Amino acid sequence: MPDAVHNFAQQYTSIWAERGVRAWEEVWWELSRKVGDKVALLMNAPVDTVTMQANVTSAEAILLSCFDFTQSRNKVVMIDREFPSLLYLYREWLSREGRLEIISCPDETNLSTEGLLQAIDKDTLLVSISHVLFRSSSIVDVEQIIAKAHSVGAKVILDVFQSLGTVPVDMQKLQVDFAVGGCLKWLCGGPGACFLYVRNDLQTMLTPRFTGWLAHENPFAFDNGTIRRTSGSYRFLNGTPVIPALYTCQPGLDIIAEVGIERIRDRSIEMTTYLLNAAIQRGWPAYTPIDSSRRGGTVAYSFPHAWAIATELNRRNFLVDYRPQAGIRLSPHFYTTNAELEETVMEIETILSDESYLKHVDSHATVT
Repeated sequence: MPDAVHNFAQQYTSIWAERGVRAWEEVWWELSRKVGDKVALLMNAPVDTVTMQANVTSAEAILLSCFDFTQSRNKVVMIDREFPSLLYLYREWLSREGRLEIISCPDETNLSTEGLLQAIDKDTLLVSISHVLFRSSSIVDVEQIIAKAHSVGAKVILDVFQSLGTVPVDMQKLQVDFAVGGCLKWLCGGPGACFLYVRNDLQTMLTPRFTGWLAHENPFAFDNGTIRRTSGSYRFLNGTPVIPALYTCQPGLDIIAEVGIERIRDRSIEMTTYLLNAAIQRGWPAYTPIDSSRRGGTVAYSFPHAWAIATELNRRNFLVDYRPQAGIRLSPHFYTTNAELEETVMEIETILSDESYLKHVDSHATVT
């Protein structure tokens, strides 16, 4: 957490205490646009094309609500390696209308887009794909996917949650239709501050049914009739935003902008290469592409009983996480030192060399 988050959180509580309802007119009403523009800057998107949302699932639901799945072009294409929350959403949303085609990816670290490209046809309405896959940190060839989708008249929703902040993303160069992501991971912003990008030329063409009072052209009229939608990014808002999260995510966005994502990417490759080489030298299994051009900012060590080892590392204040089918995920960022990387590898080595601990894990393991 950036140190300045304390000050920004205090700004929120102070204006709430001192200005009360006046805070809406003075600051809070425009906060989603202000923070959205900070996110836009990091991915070369125009101003007023990004809104802040509570989470990525809600952001994608807003997009789904813009489309009619009763027509002949009603297919959505995804891969089975997406974050499960989105798979849950799409399966439920399309269970009565539309068609969902989920492409199986047996080798996520050497992901081939051939099956996905073949599935994108004249019946495809949307393609929902991650830029970087959350388990393996594999970078997906999204340029090829976007080109194929656009060639048949389909639109693409790009999830940049696992990339933006450590892998360069350029919305205008990609010409992607929509993007979603969050500040929680690489943008150092904490939970509750996710975002939705809608390409400029699509904003007025789409009418979200998942809507609310912030999307009204005159919200403070409190009109009980049919909504008259505003223009710009706020067209894709709905209910009252998560104001505290919009304060606390800003220091991270400012820091990432100051450091620069290109510089972060260079440093990230150095660190993930070190972690992969450490695994290769020790014969540790890794679930991450060796080729740095195809690798995001995370390295996954896929040990047996990785969950128990990850739990022990966290107990010892080596902060990692665990994901089924991937193992222990290490995600160094620009502030991580070489000494911290070395100490983490040595601590894993110490745990693995403790035969009594491993026997204990074997006898009590409930998660594999």
